Amino acid sequence: MRNAGESRPARVVSVGRNAAWIAFEGSDELHLASLRKHVERLSLVPGDLVHALPLDDERVVIDRREPRTFALERKTGGGRTKTMAANIDGIAIVAAFAQPPLHPAMVDELLAFAEIHGLTARLVFTKADLAEAPFVTQFLALYRGIGYDVLAANPRAKVGIDAIEAAFLGHRTLLIGQSGVGKSSLFKALGGTATVGDLSKIGRGKQTTTTGRLHHFADGFLIDSPGVSEFELRDIPWAEVAEGFVEFRSLIGTCRFTDCSHRTEPGCAITTAVEYGTIAPSRYDSYRTIIARESK
Repeated sequence: MRNAGESRPARVVSVGRNAAWIAFEGSDELHLASLRKHVERLSLVPGDLVHALPLDDERVVIDRREPRTFALERKTGGGRTKTMAANIDGIAIVAAFAQPPLHPAMVDELLAFAEIHGLTARLVFTKADLAEAPFVTQFLALYRGIGYDVLAANPRAKVGIDAIEAAFLGHRTLLIGQSGVGKSSLFKALGGTATVGDLSKIGRGKQTTTTGRLHHFADGFLIDSPGVSEFELRDIPWAEVAEGFVEFRSLIGTCRFTDCSHRTEPGCAITTAVEYGTIAPSRYDSYRTIIARESK
């Protein structure tokens, strides 16, 4: 095993037990890298910055991991803490107005997840041409009114891509969305091309289009995450879920009862705001859907 050069900084995109797909800084080309014994204990995650050494036989070995500036963590059903990503500063939620049908509850849950975990959230909506124009206008206005950065795009036609790229420049973003919403087309339109394979438990790679990918921007990167299930709000107390809905925050603590869960209690400031139209019924319905699931 001979060295082919100096150890170089690289970004982790996908991880197996003893190997990881990485992209050297400044390049989107992916390499399947093995981990040195002392690195295996570090539990790499997408977004980690590592130093990797190319070898003469075209293999790559990860030497070390740099300290994380941020770790995205969630509690598992068993009460353990799982690190999902590192060194990101925001998420971009991609949703389609049609084909597949729009699920506002999913959008709201991902937004609440971002708020609870201290991440900046951006919304990217696709396939607006397949929905009624008044609905599209009203829906975009709702989230812009709450204060979110809302973007609309047609990736295949390259419409709206410049604005999305401008919003992502200088940021380290995790791209999240259901299958079929145009996430892959958006990633490609932004300049991303690399596909990373699944990693089995023994570290072997398999080419696929269903796992993460990485694209570098100037002073930032975009990681295409393969799914949304890990970002569901599981085992989160209702009080934390309520804090994840930004328009609820000014009203929390003003209800008649200090332990108000904002469901059926009399004198609830949030349900009153829904009645008067200052909180959108769809957002409140999403909140109730999440906490009803958690109470089961």
